[in-house]
Amino acid sequence: MNPRRRALTDQLYATSRAHDEAQADRLARWRNVEPETASMLGVLVRATGARRVLEIGTSNGYSTIWLADAVQDVGGVVVSLEVLAERSQAAASHLAAAGLADVVELRVEDAAVALPEFGAGAFDFVFLDAERPAYLGYWPELVRVMAAPGLLAVDNVLSHADEVAAFRAVVADDERVVSSLVPIGAGVLLVTPASV
Repeated sequence: MNPRRRALTDQLYATSRAHDEAQADRLARWRNVEPETASMLGVLVRATGARRVLEIGTSNGYSTIWLADAVQDVGGVVVSLEVLAERSQAAASHLAAAGLADVVELRVEDAAVALPEFGAGAFDFVFLDAERPAYLGYWPELVRVMAAPGLLAVDNVLSHADEVAAFRAVVADDERVVSSLVPIGAGVLLVTPASV
């Protein structure tokens, strides 16, 4: 990430954290990933050469910038889903400021509706950072849209372990995939097909 773009993400993260600390209602918070998680996402996209990236949970575009910066380097595109139009609009503004609007398709759509519309193996890399109770319901479609080889990164598996316990159990029992927990940020579960 170039210095100008990095300065923009640093400022966005700091502003978002200050905003979140002032919000009593968690749903009013931006809830961005931690910088170390965002950086790891960029490394994973570059390392895997992922050209088709899906993000579920755009928020204000902080993680989207990191994903887009990486896919720009490999000649790819990010599709980012967000259920709240005002958040998607904020993300659009931040992506434009970062010079990344041309590599991201922002969609105001629930993942439960959008996922079935994508073809099998449509995405090389999927980042899931949405409302955790919905993860279990997404699972059949997440496995279907993930390319082989491909990678799924799921955030908040340590910080909200109780909310994702059933999801993690299903992933662990699914012989189609293998997974590993990375204790970074709020905890990231990495999932990939067991065979290609």
